[in-house]
Amino acid sequence: MPTIPATTLTEATAAIEDVSSRIEDVFARVGRELGRGHLIFKELNQGLATLSEELSGAEIEGAATALQEIAARLSELAQTLPAESALLATIGTSTAEASSLLKPLFKHIGMITIIARSARIEAASLDGDREGFLAFTQEAYDLGKAVQRSIEGCARDQQRLSEAVATASVRQKEFESRYGNQLVSESAELADAYGGLRDQRSKSSHVADLASASTRKIAEAVGSAIISLQAGDSTRQRLEHVCHGLGRASGPSPSLVPEPVTSDDGARAIGLLQAAQLRDAQREFGGDIGQIVRALTAILHDAGSVVGNGRTLFGGEDGGSSSFLTRIKRILAHASTLIATCESAGRSVDDALAIVEDTLGKFRQAIAGLADATVDITLIGMNAGLKASHLGSRGSAFVVIANELKATADQVSAGAARLRPVLDGIEHSAKALKELRVQGDPTQLANLEPQILQALREVEAGNERLDKLMSRLVDEGAEFEGLMNSAQGLMNKLGESSATLPAVAARLETASAVARRPQPIAQDEAMLDDLFARYTMERERDVHREFLQTLGLASITATRRVEAVETADDGIELF
Repeated sequence: MPTIPATTLTEATAAIEDVSSRIEDVFARVGRELGRGHLIFKELNQGLATLSEELSGAEIEGAATALQEIAARLSELAQTLPAESALLATIGTSTAEASSLLKPLFKHIGMITIIARSARIEAASLDGDREGFLAFTQEAYDLGKAVQRSIEGCARDQQRLSEAVATASVRQKEFESRYGNQLVSESAELADAYGGLRDQRSKSSHVADLASASTRKIAEAVGSAIISLQAGDSTRQRLEHVCHGLGRASGPSPSLVPEPVTSDDGARAIGLLQAAQLRDAQREFGGDIGQIVRALTAILHDAGSVVGNGRTLFGGEDGGSSSFLTRIKRILAHASTLIATCESAGRSVDDALAIVEDTLGKFRQAIAGLADATVDITLIGMNAGLKASHLGSRGSAFVVIANELKATADQVSAGAARLRPVLDGIEHSAKALKELRVQGDPTQLANLEPQILQALREVEAGNERLDKLMSRLVDEGAEFEGLMNSAQGLMNKLGESSATLPAVAARLETASAVARRPQPIAQDEAMLDDLFARYTMERERDVHREFLQTLGLASITATRRVEAVETADDGIELF
C-alpha cells in the first residue's frame, strides 16, 4: 500500500484540478475580451483620425479666415477711436469759434439796415433827384435784409451743427471709455483664437500619425498577449499530467487490464516528482501571467493616450471637457454684440458729419452771397455819396451816411474773411473724420455680420460633429478600459489562485519525505518511464530528468528522447 496518505493525494488533486479549471475559464474570457478590445481600439483610432480630418476641413478653415478678418477689423476700430474723438473735439471747437464770429456779423448787418433806413429818411428830404436816392437806399436796405436772412439761416444751421457735434462727441467719448479696451481685448482674443485654431489644425496631422503608430503598437501588444495566453493551455496540460501522476501514486484504479502496483519508494518518488513538476509549472505560469498583465497595462496606456489626444484636439490646450470651438463661438457672439454697439455709437458721428457737410455748403454759399452783397452795398454807398456830393451842403448828411454804409460793409466783409479759415478747418477735420469712418461706417460694419454669422454656423456645425466624435471616443475608450481592467483583474485573481500550488507541492513533499532517498524498483522505473512518455512539453521532460538524477537513475525512455532530438535537430525550438 502507498505510504502517502490518501487524503493528501485527494486534496492535492482537487486543488490542482480547481486551478486547472480556472485557467481554462479565465483564459477563454480574457481571449474574448482581448479580441473585442482590439476591435474597439481600431474604432478608437478611426475616430481619432476622423476627428483630425474634421479639423482640417474647409468649414473650419473658413471659420479661421473669418476670425482673422474680424480680429483685424476690431483692431482698426480700436485704433481709430482716439483719432475720431480728437477730430470731433476739433470740429466742436471750430463750430464754437464760428458761432463767435457770426455774432459780430449780425451786428454789422443790422447796422447796414439801420443806416439804409436813415439814408432813406435823408433821401426823402432832398430836393434834387429824390427818387434816385430813394432807389439807392431801398436797394441797400433790401440787400442788407437778404444778407441778414442768410446769416440767420447760418446761425440756425450752426446751432444744429453744434448740438450734433456735441452729442456725437459725448457718445464717442462714452463709447471709447466703455468699449475701447473691450475692442482691443476682443481683437486680441479673436487673434488668439485664430492662432489656437491654426495650432489645432496643425496638431491634427501629428495626432493622425500618433493614431497610426498606436494602432501598430496595440496590434503588437495584443499579439503578444494572445501568444502568452497559449501558456494557459500548456499549464493546464502540465497540471493534468501532475494529477495523473498523483493518481498513479495512490494505487491502481479499477480496470479490466490490471495495472502494476507501485512500491512505497516508488509512490514517494512519484509524489516528489509531481511536487517538483507542480512547483516548476507554477513558476513558469507566474511568469506568463506577469507578461500578460504587462501587455494589458501597455494596451490600457495606449488606449488612454488615444482618448487623451482626442481631448487635446477637442478641448484645446487645457484638455477641457468642452470643445475649443465653444470658446470661439462665444468670442464671435461677443464680437457681434460689440460691433452692433459700434454701429449705434457711430451713427451719431455719421449724422454729425452729414450735418457738417450740409452746413458747410450753406455757410460757404452764404459767405459768397455776403461777399457779393457787401460789394454791391459798397458800390451803392459810393455812388450815392458821389451823387450827394454834387448837391453841396444839402447832400453832406447823405455823404456821411453813404460813407458809414461803406465802412459797415467793409466790416462785414472782414468778418466773412475771418470766418472762411474756420470753415476750412471744419471741412478739413470733417474730411479726415470721414476717411476714418470708412472703417467704422455702419454699412462696412454691417458687412461683418454675415461673415460672423457664417463663421458661427461653421463653428456650430463643426462643434456638433466634434461633440459626437468625442463622445464616441470617450464611450469606446471607457468600454475598452473596462474590458482591459476586467482582463487584468481576471489574470490577477488567477495569479493569486495559482499561487496556492507551491503550498500543495510542499504538502506532497512533506507526505513523501523519508529519512533515506527513495529507491524505486524496476517496476517503479517503468511507471516513471510511462509518465515521461505522456509529457507534451519539453520543460516537463527537463524536470523529470533532473529529478531522476537526484535519485541516481537514468530513464531509458528519457535518454532515447534526448538522442532522438539531437539526431533530428532541425533548428526548431520545442516548447
